[in-house]
Amino acid sequence: YIYIYIYIIIIIVIIMLSPDIPDITQTYSKRSDSITVEFRNVSGATSYILRAENDAGFFSETVVQNSPGTVQNLSSYTDYKLSVMSVNSGGRSQPSYLVSAKTVVLGPELHSVSPSNDTIEVSWVPVDHAVLYTLCIIMVGSNDILKFNTSQTNMTFNNLQSGATYSIKATAWDASGIPGDDVTIYQITRPPTPVGVQVFLDPMRLMGNGLAVTWQLVKGADLYYAWSSTGQNCSAATELMCIISPVICSQKHLVNVTAENKAGPSNPSDSQALVTYPCSPESVNMTEHAVENCSVTWTPVAWADYYLTYIKRDDGAEILCNTTSTTCYFSCPCSSNFLISVFANNQNGPSPPGLTLNYTTVPCCPESVSLALISVDTLEITWSAVKGAELYETRAETGTGTVHCSDTMPLCVLSDLTCNSLYSVVIRPCSEISGCNYSCSAHTQETAPCMPEVLSLTQVNSSSIHVLWSAANRYANYTAVATGNAGTLSCRSSNTSCDITSLPCGATYQVSVYATNAMGRSLPSYSVALETGPCCPASLNVEQVTQAMSRVTWSSSVGAQSFIASLTSSRGQARCHTMDMHCLMGCITCGTNYSVSLEAISSTGHKSECSYYGFSSSACCPANVRLYRTVNSTLRIYWRASGQHYNYSADIYGSRNNYTCSPALGYNFCNISDIQCGDLYTVVVAPVTSSGPKVAFCPKRLYSGEIYTDH
Repeated sequence: YIYIYIYIIIIIVIIMLSPDIPDITQTYSKRSDSITVEFRNVSGATSYILRAENDAGFFSETVVQNSPGTVQNLSSYTDYKLSVMSVNSGGRSQPSYLVSAKTVVLGPELHSVSPSNDTIEVSWVPVDHAVLYTLCIIMVGSNDILKFNTSQTNMTFNNLQSGATYSIKATAWDASGIPGDDVTIYQITRPPTPVGVQVFLDPMRLMGNGLAVTWQLVKGADLYYAWSSTGQNCSAATELMCIISPVICSQKHLVNVTAENKAGPSNPSDSQALVTYPCSPESVNMTEHAVENCSVTWTPVAWADYYLTYIKRDDGAEILCNTTSTTCYFSCPCSSNFLISVFANNQNGPSPPGLTLNYTTVPCCPESVSLALISVDTLEITWSAVKGAELYETRAETGTGTVHCSDTMPLCVLSDLTCNSLYSVVIRPCSEISGCNYSCSAHTQETAPCMPEVLSLTQVNSSSIHVLWSAANRYANYTAVATGNAGTLSCRSSNTSCDITSLPCGATYQVSVYATNAMGRSLPSYSVALETGPCCPASLNVEQVTQAMSRVTWSSSVGAQSFIASLTSSRGQARCHTMDMHCLMGCITCGTNYSVSLEAISSTGHKSECSYYGFSSSACCPANVRLYRTVNSTLRIYWRASGQHYNYSADIYGSRNNYTCSPALGYNFCNISDIQCGDLYTVVVAPVTSSGPKVAFCPKRLYSGEIYTDH
């Protein structure tokens, strides 16, 4: 227990050394975040501690030196329990008895505007626990105070002085009649409406190209703002004038002026109207309605009262036209040059100088017109130069179309004209400003005939061709021309066909047709290729190679690329197709008469039929050749004839002797005597042709002389 005794002794010592407990005499709150405590000072205390707490758990201690002391950082309109303790070197005293106190309500948070130059509107957010608000307003520099009570959250002050600054103080009251914080703001009213506004143009342009606006100063204005109905504006701070620039011609300005300060702009002044000088007339044009009858026109100019037109002719004559319309009529000789200026006017003066129109009236119609057809579709036109003409327009018209050209020279070439047509040609001299002279008379010219079109080439015979064409000419004669490697041939007709004769074989031509009449010659038609059949070879020869095969040869052929040779008989036909000048033909029947023909074919397929003398194949070789041994060393040769009556010859070839026998017509055997035995013999039996030679391709047969066969 010794520690307990020591602790108790320490506490008793502290109590004996600490200062006395002070007493709270009064508490009050004048601000919503603090409470002031008044207490009785005690001897020996060096400072005091103010303690504040509430039921919500808030607790704070504030050190003060003397009474009264204030506790800060409290919540508005909140109950607190307060006590005070004295402090010296011995420590703190015990806290005094608790005293209850409440903070006052917050001051309203004011928002103010000046919607007009004699009113101020003040509004605020409702203050918690406030049931009444007091507002006081006084103009700065004045002693007249106006005081108002309200339970609302806004108030409007009327009948105030324009452009003056006002001080506004507000206090909120709780239900117990205790006032809260004081809040003071300052608000200026809008300035009064400017007066004495004037608008004028600077005629000498001393201020530049601008519109001057002036006014009288008003109270409380920081800035003056002038604006026009055109959307332009200017401003000034302390000056009595500003310049709206730039200004343009033919403009109407409605100008207002407002004065501004921090509260906003004043009401605008009365509008002041001003119309600027008119713009220069645009789209100035001169028109020639007829010979020596012209007019000048232009587009209307806004805010123009009348127009003055100055016309000066190149011969020195001058014309002045004063009108309120946009057209001026005057007399104008052709080929004359005019300088034209138009001015618009109103009460502020004339328009600036516009562009001067330089105009030359239409030139006269040209003379010495000459038309010449220089090709089938080209017409050359020449004429004498015309004064005042800057350009010549030439138009050639038919019932189906128009061709024209424009040039600065008195010469025109019209090409690509329609053939076999009558053209009406008009030359119109023109100037760039005034246009063309449309009163000139026309000249006529017919073009050359149209180009024919070859429709067909028809072979009449081996040496003539029929040419057929179409043409759209009214009157014309036609010539068909065939031009090729063998020369040129032609025929003529007034219709649409003719025959070209004396064409050689193996030749190629290009055939075209052209038309002629009094105007000249047409272009030739597009060429059509013509090829005559190849020439037949001058000679052809048939030679029999074997009993069933023949060789056909022939001479060269002009224009031929390939050949078809044919041997034709009642027993059949043999053909060959070759690019050579010879061919072999099989399947030939022996002892047959053949007709011989040849087709010569060009590279494009043209054919020529060529016929020659007939050809007879050789007699057929006999069959079943047999040898029989007879008496007295005689050998009989026997065969079976081919069915026609031929003379035959039998040849026997041995190693030691050769033998030949030829029987009479109609016999099919012959005998050879003195045949030596023991030898090998080659036997050939062949027909003998009418001209004498034997057929050379009959087969050979081999026999032995030792074989005996009885007949």
